[in-house]
Amino acid sequence: MGKSLLDSILDRVVDKTMDALGGKDVVNGKLGEVYTARELKLLKLFGRKGKILRNLYIPKDNGETSEIDVLFITQKGIFVIESKNYSGWIFGSENQYKWTMMLPNKEKHSFYNPIKQNHTHMKWIKNYLGIEIEITLFSLIVFSERCELKKVTVENPDIKVIKRDCTYATIRDIWNEKENMLSDEEVEAVYQKLKKLTKISNTEKETHIQNIKQKYDNRKENDIHKVEGKENEFLKETAKMMRENGDESKDKESGVVHESEKNIY
Repeated sequence: MGKSLLDSILDRVVDKTMDALGGKDVVNGKLGEVYTARELKLLKLFGRKGKILRNLYIPKDNGETSEIDVLFITQKGIFVIESKNYSGWIFGSENQYKWTMMLPNKEKHSFYNPIKQNHTHMKWIKNYLGIEIEITLFSLIVFSERCELKKVTVENPDIKVIKRDCTYATIRDIWNEKENMLSDEEVEAVYQKLKKLTKISNTEKETHIQNIKQKYDNRKENDIHKVEGKENEFLKETAKMMRENGDESKDKESGVVHESEKNIY
């Protein structure tokens, strides 16, 4: 049965709204951050006070910015949260460069290791805040409840990779184990300093996006060069083995070198 006229009109309205907000991927990502922030409000409701910030653009030494999804600033320290609103099966380990998401139809997508991504965020937070106050940073990678962490290996006990519905319990456990590091006044001071980084212009946001795209394109090109380099090395090693085994062509034995072999060397 086809869609009704009303459904078709609503679909067009939703699509236009999505496009205006930056596309479906952006909207899904923002929704994930909203849901994660909601879990943090639950913590506050049960007496674990803190300040919540979303979408911070931390300045880097090279003039670029590093975008942070969610921060929870507390007396225990700062919980730095990388939100991944993904579905499907998730595969990855702490030191891998890329992780993999596999959808129910077996379609696979790779994405940058979120642990490394969050490590970079924490580096620039420390750099921005300076050394006036000693602050512990906790790294949390929070995936949607719609996914399954099929094979995710993390050895560092200070890094947590969880599903969103475990956010409350995970932070509660860390909270109960750690001593207070900041006073209420220090929490407020850190909050006010970082809050400024949520208020940037659309031009600055677009510059941030373009910088990310450029880095992605450069990495993709470098990966292609690496593959080509490995292929050339393979050809060289194959030719070397053939020479050592005495399997060169008669032309080679008589001093004639094929054009294809010239390319190898």
